[in-house]
Amino acid sequence: MAESVPFPVTWITGASTGIGRALALRLAAEGCTVAASARSVAELDSLAQEASPLPGRIVAVPLDVTDPADIEQAYARITGELGVPDLCVLNAGTYIPVNAKRLKAADFETQFNLNVMGTVRVLEAVIPGMVSRKSGRIAVVGSVSGYRGLRTASAYGATKAALINMCEALRMELGDHGIAVQIVNPGFIKTPLTDKNTFPMPFLMPVDKAVEQFYRGLLTSRFEITFPKRFTWMLKTLRLLPYAIYLPLMNRTTKAD
Repeated sequence: MAESVPFPVTWITGASTGIGRALALRLAAEGCTVAASARSVAELDSLAQEASPLPGRIVAVPLDVTDPADIEQAYARITGELGVPDLCVLNAGTYIPVNAKRLKAADFETQFNLNVMGTVRVLEAVIPGMVSRKSGRIAVVGSVSGYRGLRTASAYGATKAALINMCEALRMELGDHGIAVQIVNPGFIKTPLTDKNTFPMPFLMPVDKAVEQFYRGLLTSRFEITFPKRFTWMLKTLRLLPYAIYLPLMNRTTKAD
């Protein structure tokens, strides 16, 4: 493998659609070998085929991150065939809009099991090898919805807030062992997940532009990767506002017609 390849072995979960799929292709274009995981075997096979002309390659590794045995088998296959990953992008997740009038505990349980515990289960698998090697990079995909409450995201936003807090702690602890931890907080990106939204989405960003920002962020040492900048920095500013201003403002901004 050429020395110029940024992450010779990469593992991406949630790689069958959206940002995960586009990032897998972007990394393969740089010569990386990407283990692409998701539940859909057909989508992964299609992705691997799409990457066939690229300098790197994509290896389909079907996986359900809610199944610990699946994770154990997938990680054993990746390390056995490719080696301990240099980069792990933990992107698997889902968004179920919550209508507060018809709030269901099951919608929260589903999203926490996949978005949070699915991420934690993969971390449990990959951290020991990176610690033993004293190097590696872990990028967890959160969302700006984890900054503060947003309409229809009472469950989804809570899962992303949990991931942000977790990564802040892991950044310090794993940094002691040579492992870089990053949190990736996108705004509204044009993907199948955001297609579910029924409210206006400010600064909606095409997935190809989002992935370029994602990729460039992985090459840096900064903790947070966020895009599109105008929207995400606006939300960072809004985090400082008192509730008496923030809640009415966001209510008007995101309210459906």
